[in-house]
Amino acid sequence: MLPTTAQRRARAAATPAVGTSTTTAAESPAGTPPRKATRRAGSAGKHLHAGRITYGILLLFTAGSLFPLLWTAIAASRDNQRLAETPPPFWFGGNLLTNMTTAWQDANMGKALLNTTFVAGTIALSTVLFATLAGYAFAKLRFRAKNALLLMVIGTMMVPPQLSVVPLFMAIAELEWTNQLQAVILPMMVNAFGVFFMRQYLVNALPTELIEAARVDGAHSLRIVWHVVFPVARPAMAVLGMLTFVLAWNEFFWPIIALTQDNPTVQVALTGLGQGYVPDESVIMAGALLGTLPLLVAFALFGKQIVGGVMQGAVKG
Repeated sequence: MLPTTAQRRARAAATPAVGTSTTTAAESPAGTPPRKATRRAGSAGKHLHAGRITYGILLLFTAGSLFPLLWTAIAASRDNQRLAETPPPFWFGGNLLTNMTTAWQDANMGKALLNTTFVAGTIALSTVLFATLAGYAFAKLRFRAKNALLLMVIGTMMVPPQLSVVPLFMAIAELEWTNQLQAVILPMMVNAFGVFFMRQYLVNALPTELIEAARVDGAHSLRIVWHVVFPVARPAMAVLGMLTFVLAWNEFFWPIIALTQDNPTVQVALTGLGQGYVPDESVIMAGALLGTLPLLVAFALFGKQIVGGVMQGAVKG
């Protein structure tokens, strides 16, 4: 008896096609249904999106971080009488340029900015150079009493800087460096934090096999440092340089002792503002804003390179 057309279609539907998989849900790994596995695999490649709570917290912290700068700009654009009123102003006034001009002239701000740029740049470059060399020595070289010397370097971070002021001032007085920029630069050309920071970075980031391979190829110590150590340490050097530059720019304690208003840095120059019977807070705020603007401009220009250097050190491969 010949099969009918309906029976032939039923048999064709029941017979699996050539090259197709006959795996059932029970035969799938760990009993996972194929639909769920496909859904999980598809969601793995998607980007995670922050929720409203995350954005709210970020906006709150951003507003709190920017408020001091915003208030400085608002106070610099007002007069001293308006700042003394209650409630204080919460928006900009029309005296910003006038107050900034007054602060520029009274505090010798032009010379102060040039001096601070030179001092902070020199300290940052010297700290990055010497800290990288010392960090490489403590991380990868073998010499006697290495651990003891490293402990001594770290121990200097626990000594208050006020204890060294008197002997340091006596030294610069003997050298006749009072009111000269080298009196501020030389004591800060390297610090223990930079050495420890670079040592901790190079311990894991710089493979010992890479140094040994360079020595096998006939490279001397200076060439190894220039062609092997510096390229590997570049992200950490960028971060250390940025931090050191900002700290040197904002340094106040030692420059106010070693320098005068005739040859000031920015922080020393700002102490010359508002020395009257009633200090003009608006002019003081204008001077503080002038001293902050170069840092903002520098970060706006080089912030992308600094963040890129940090990410280069964080991502491997």
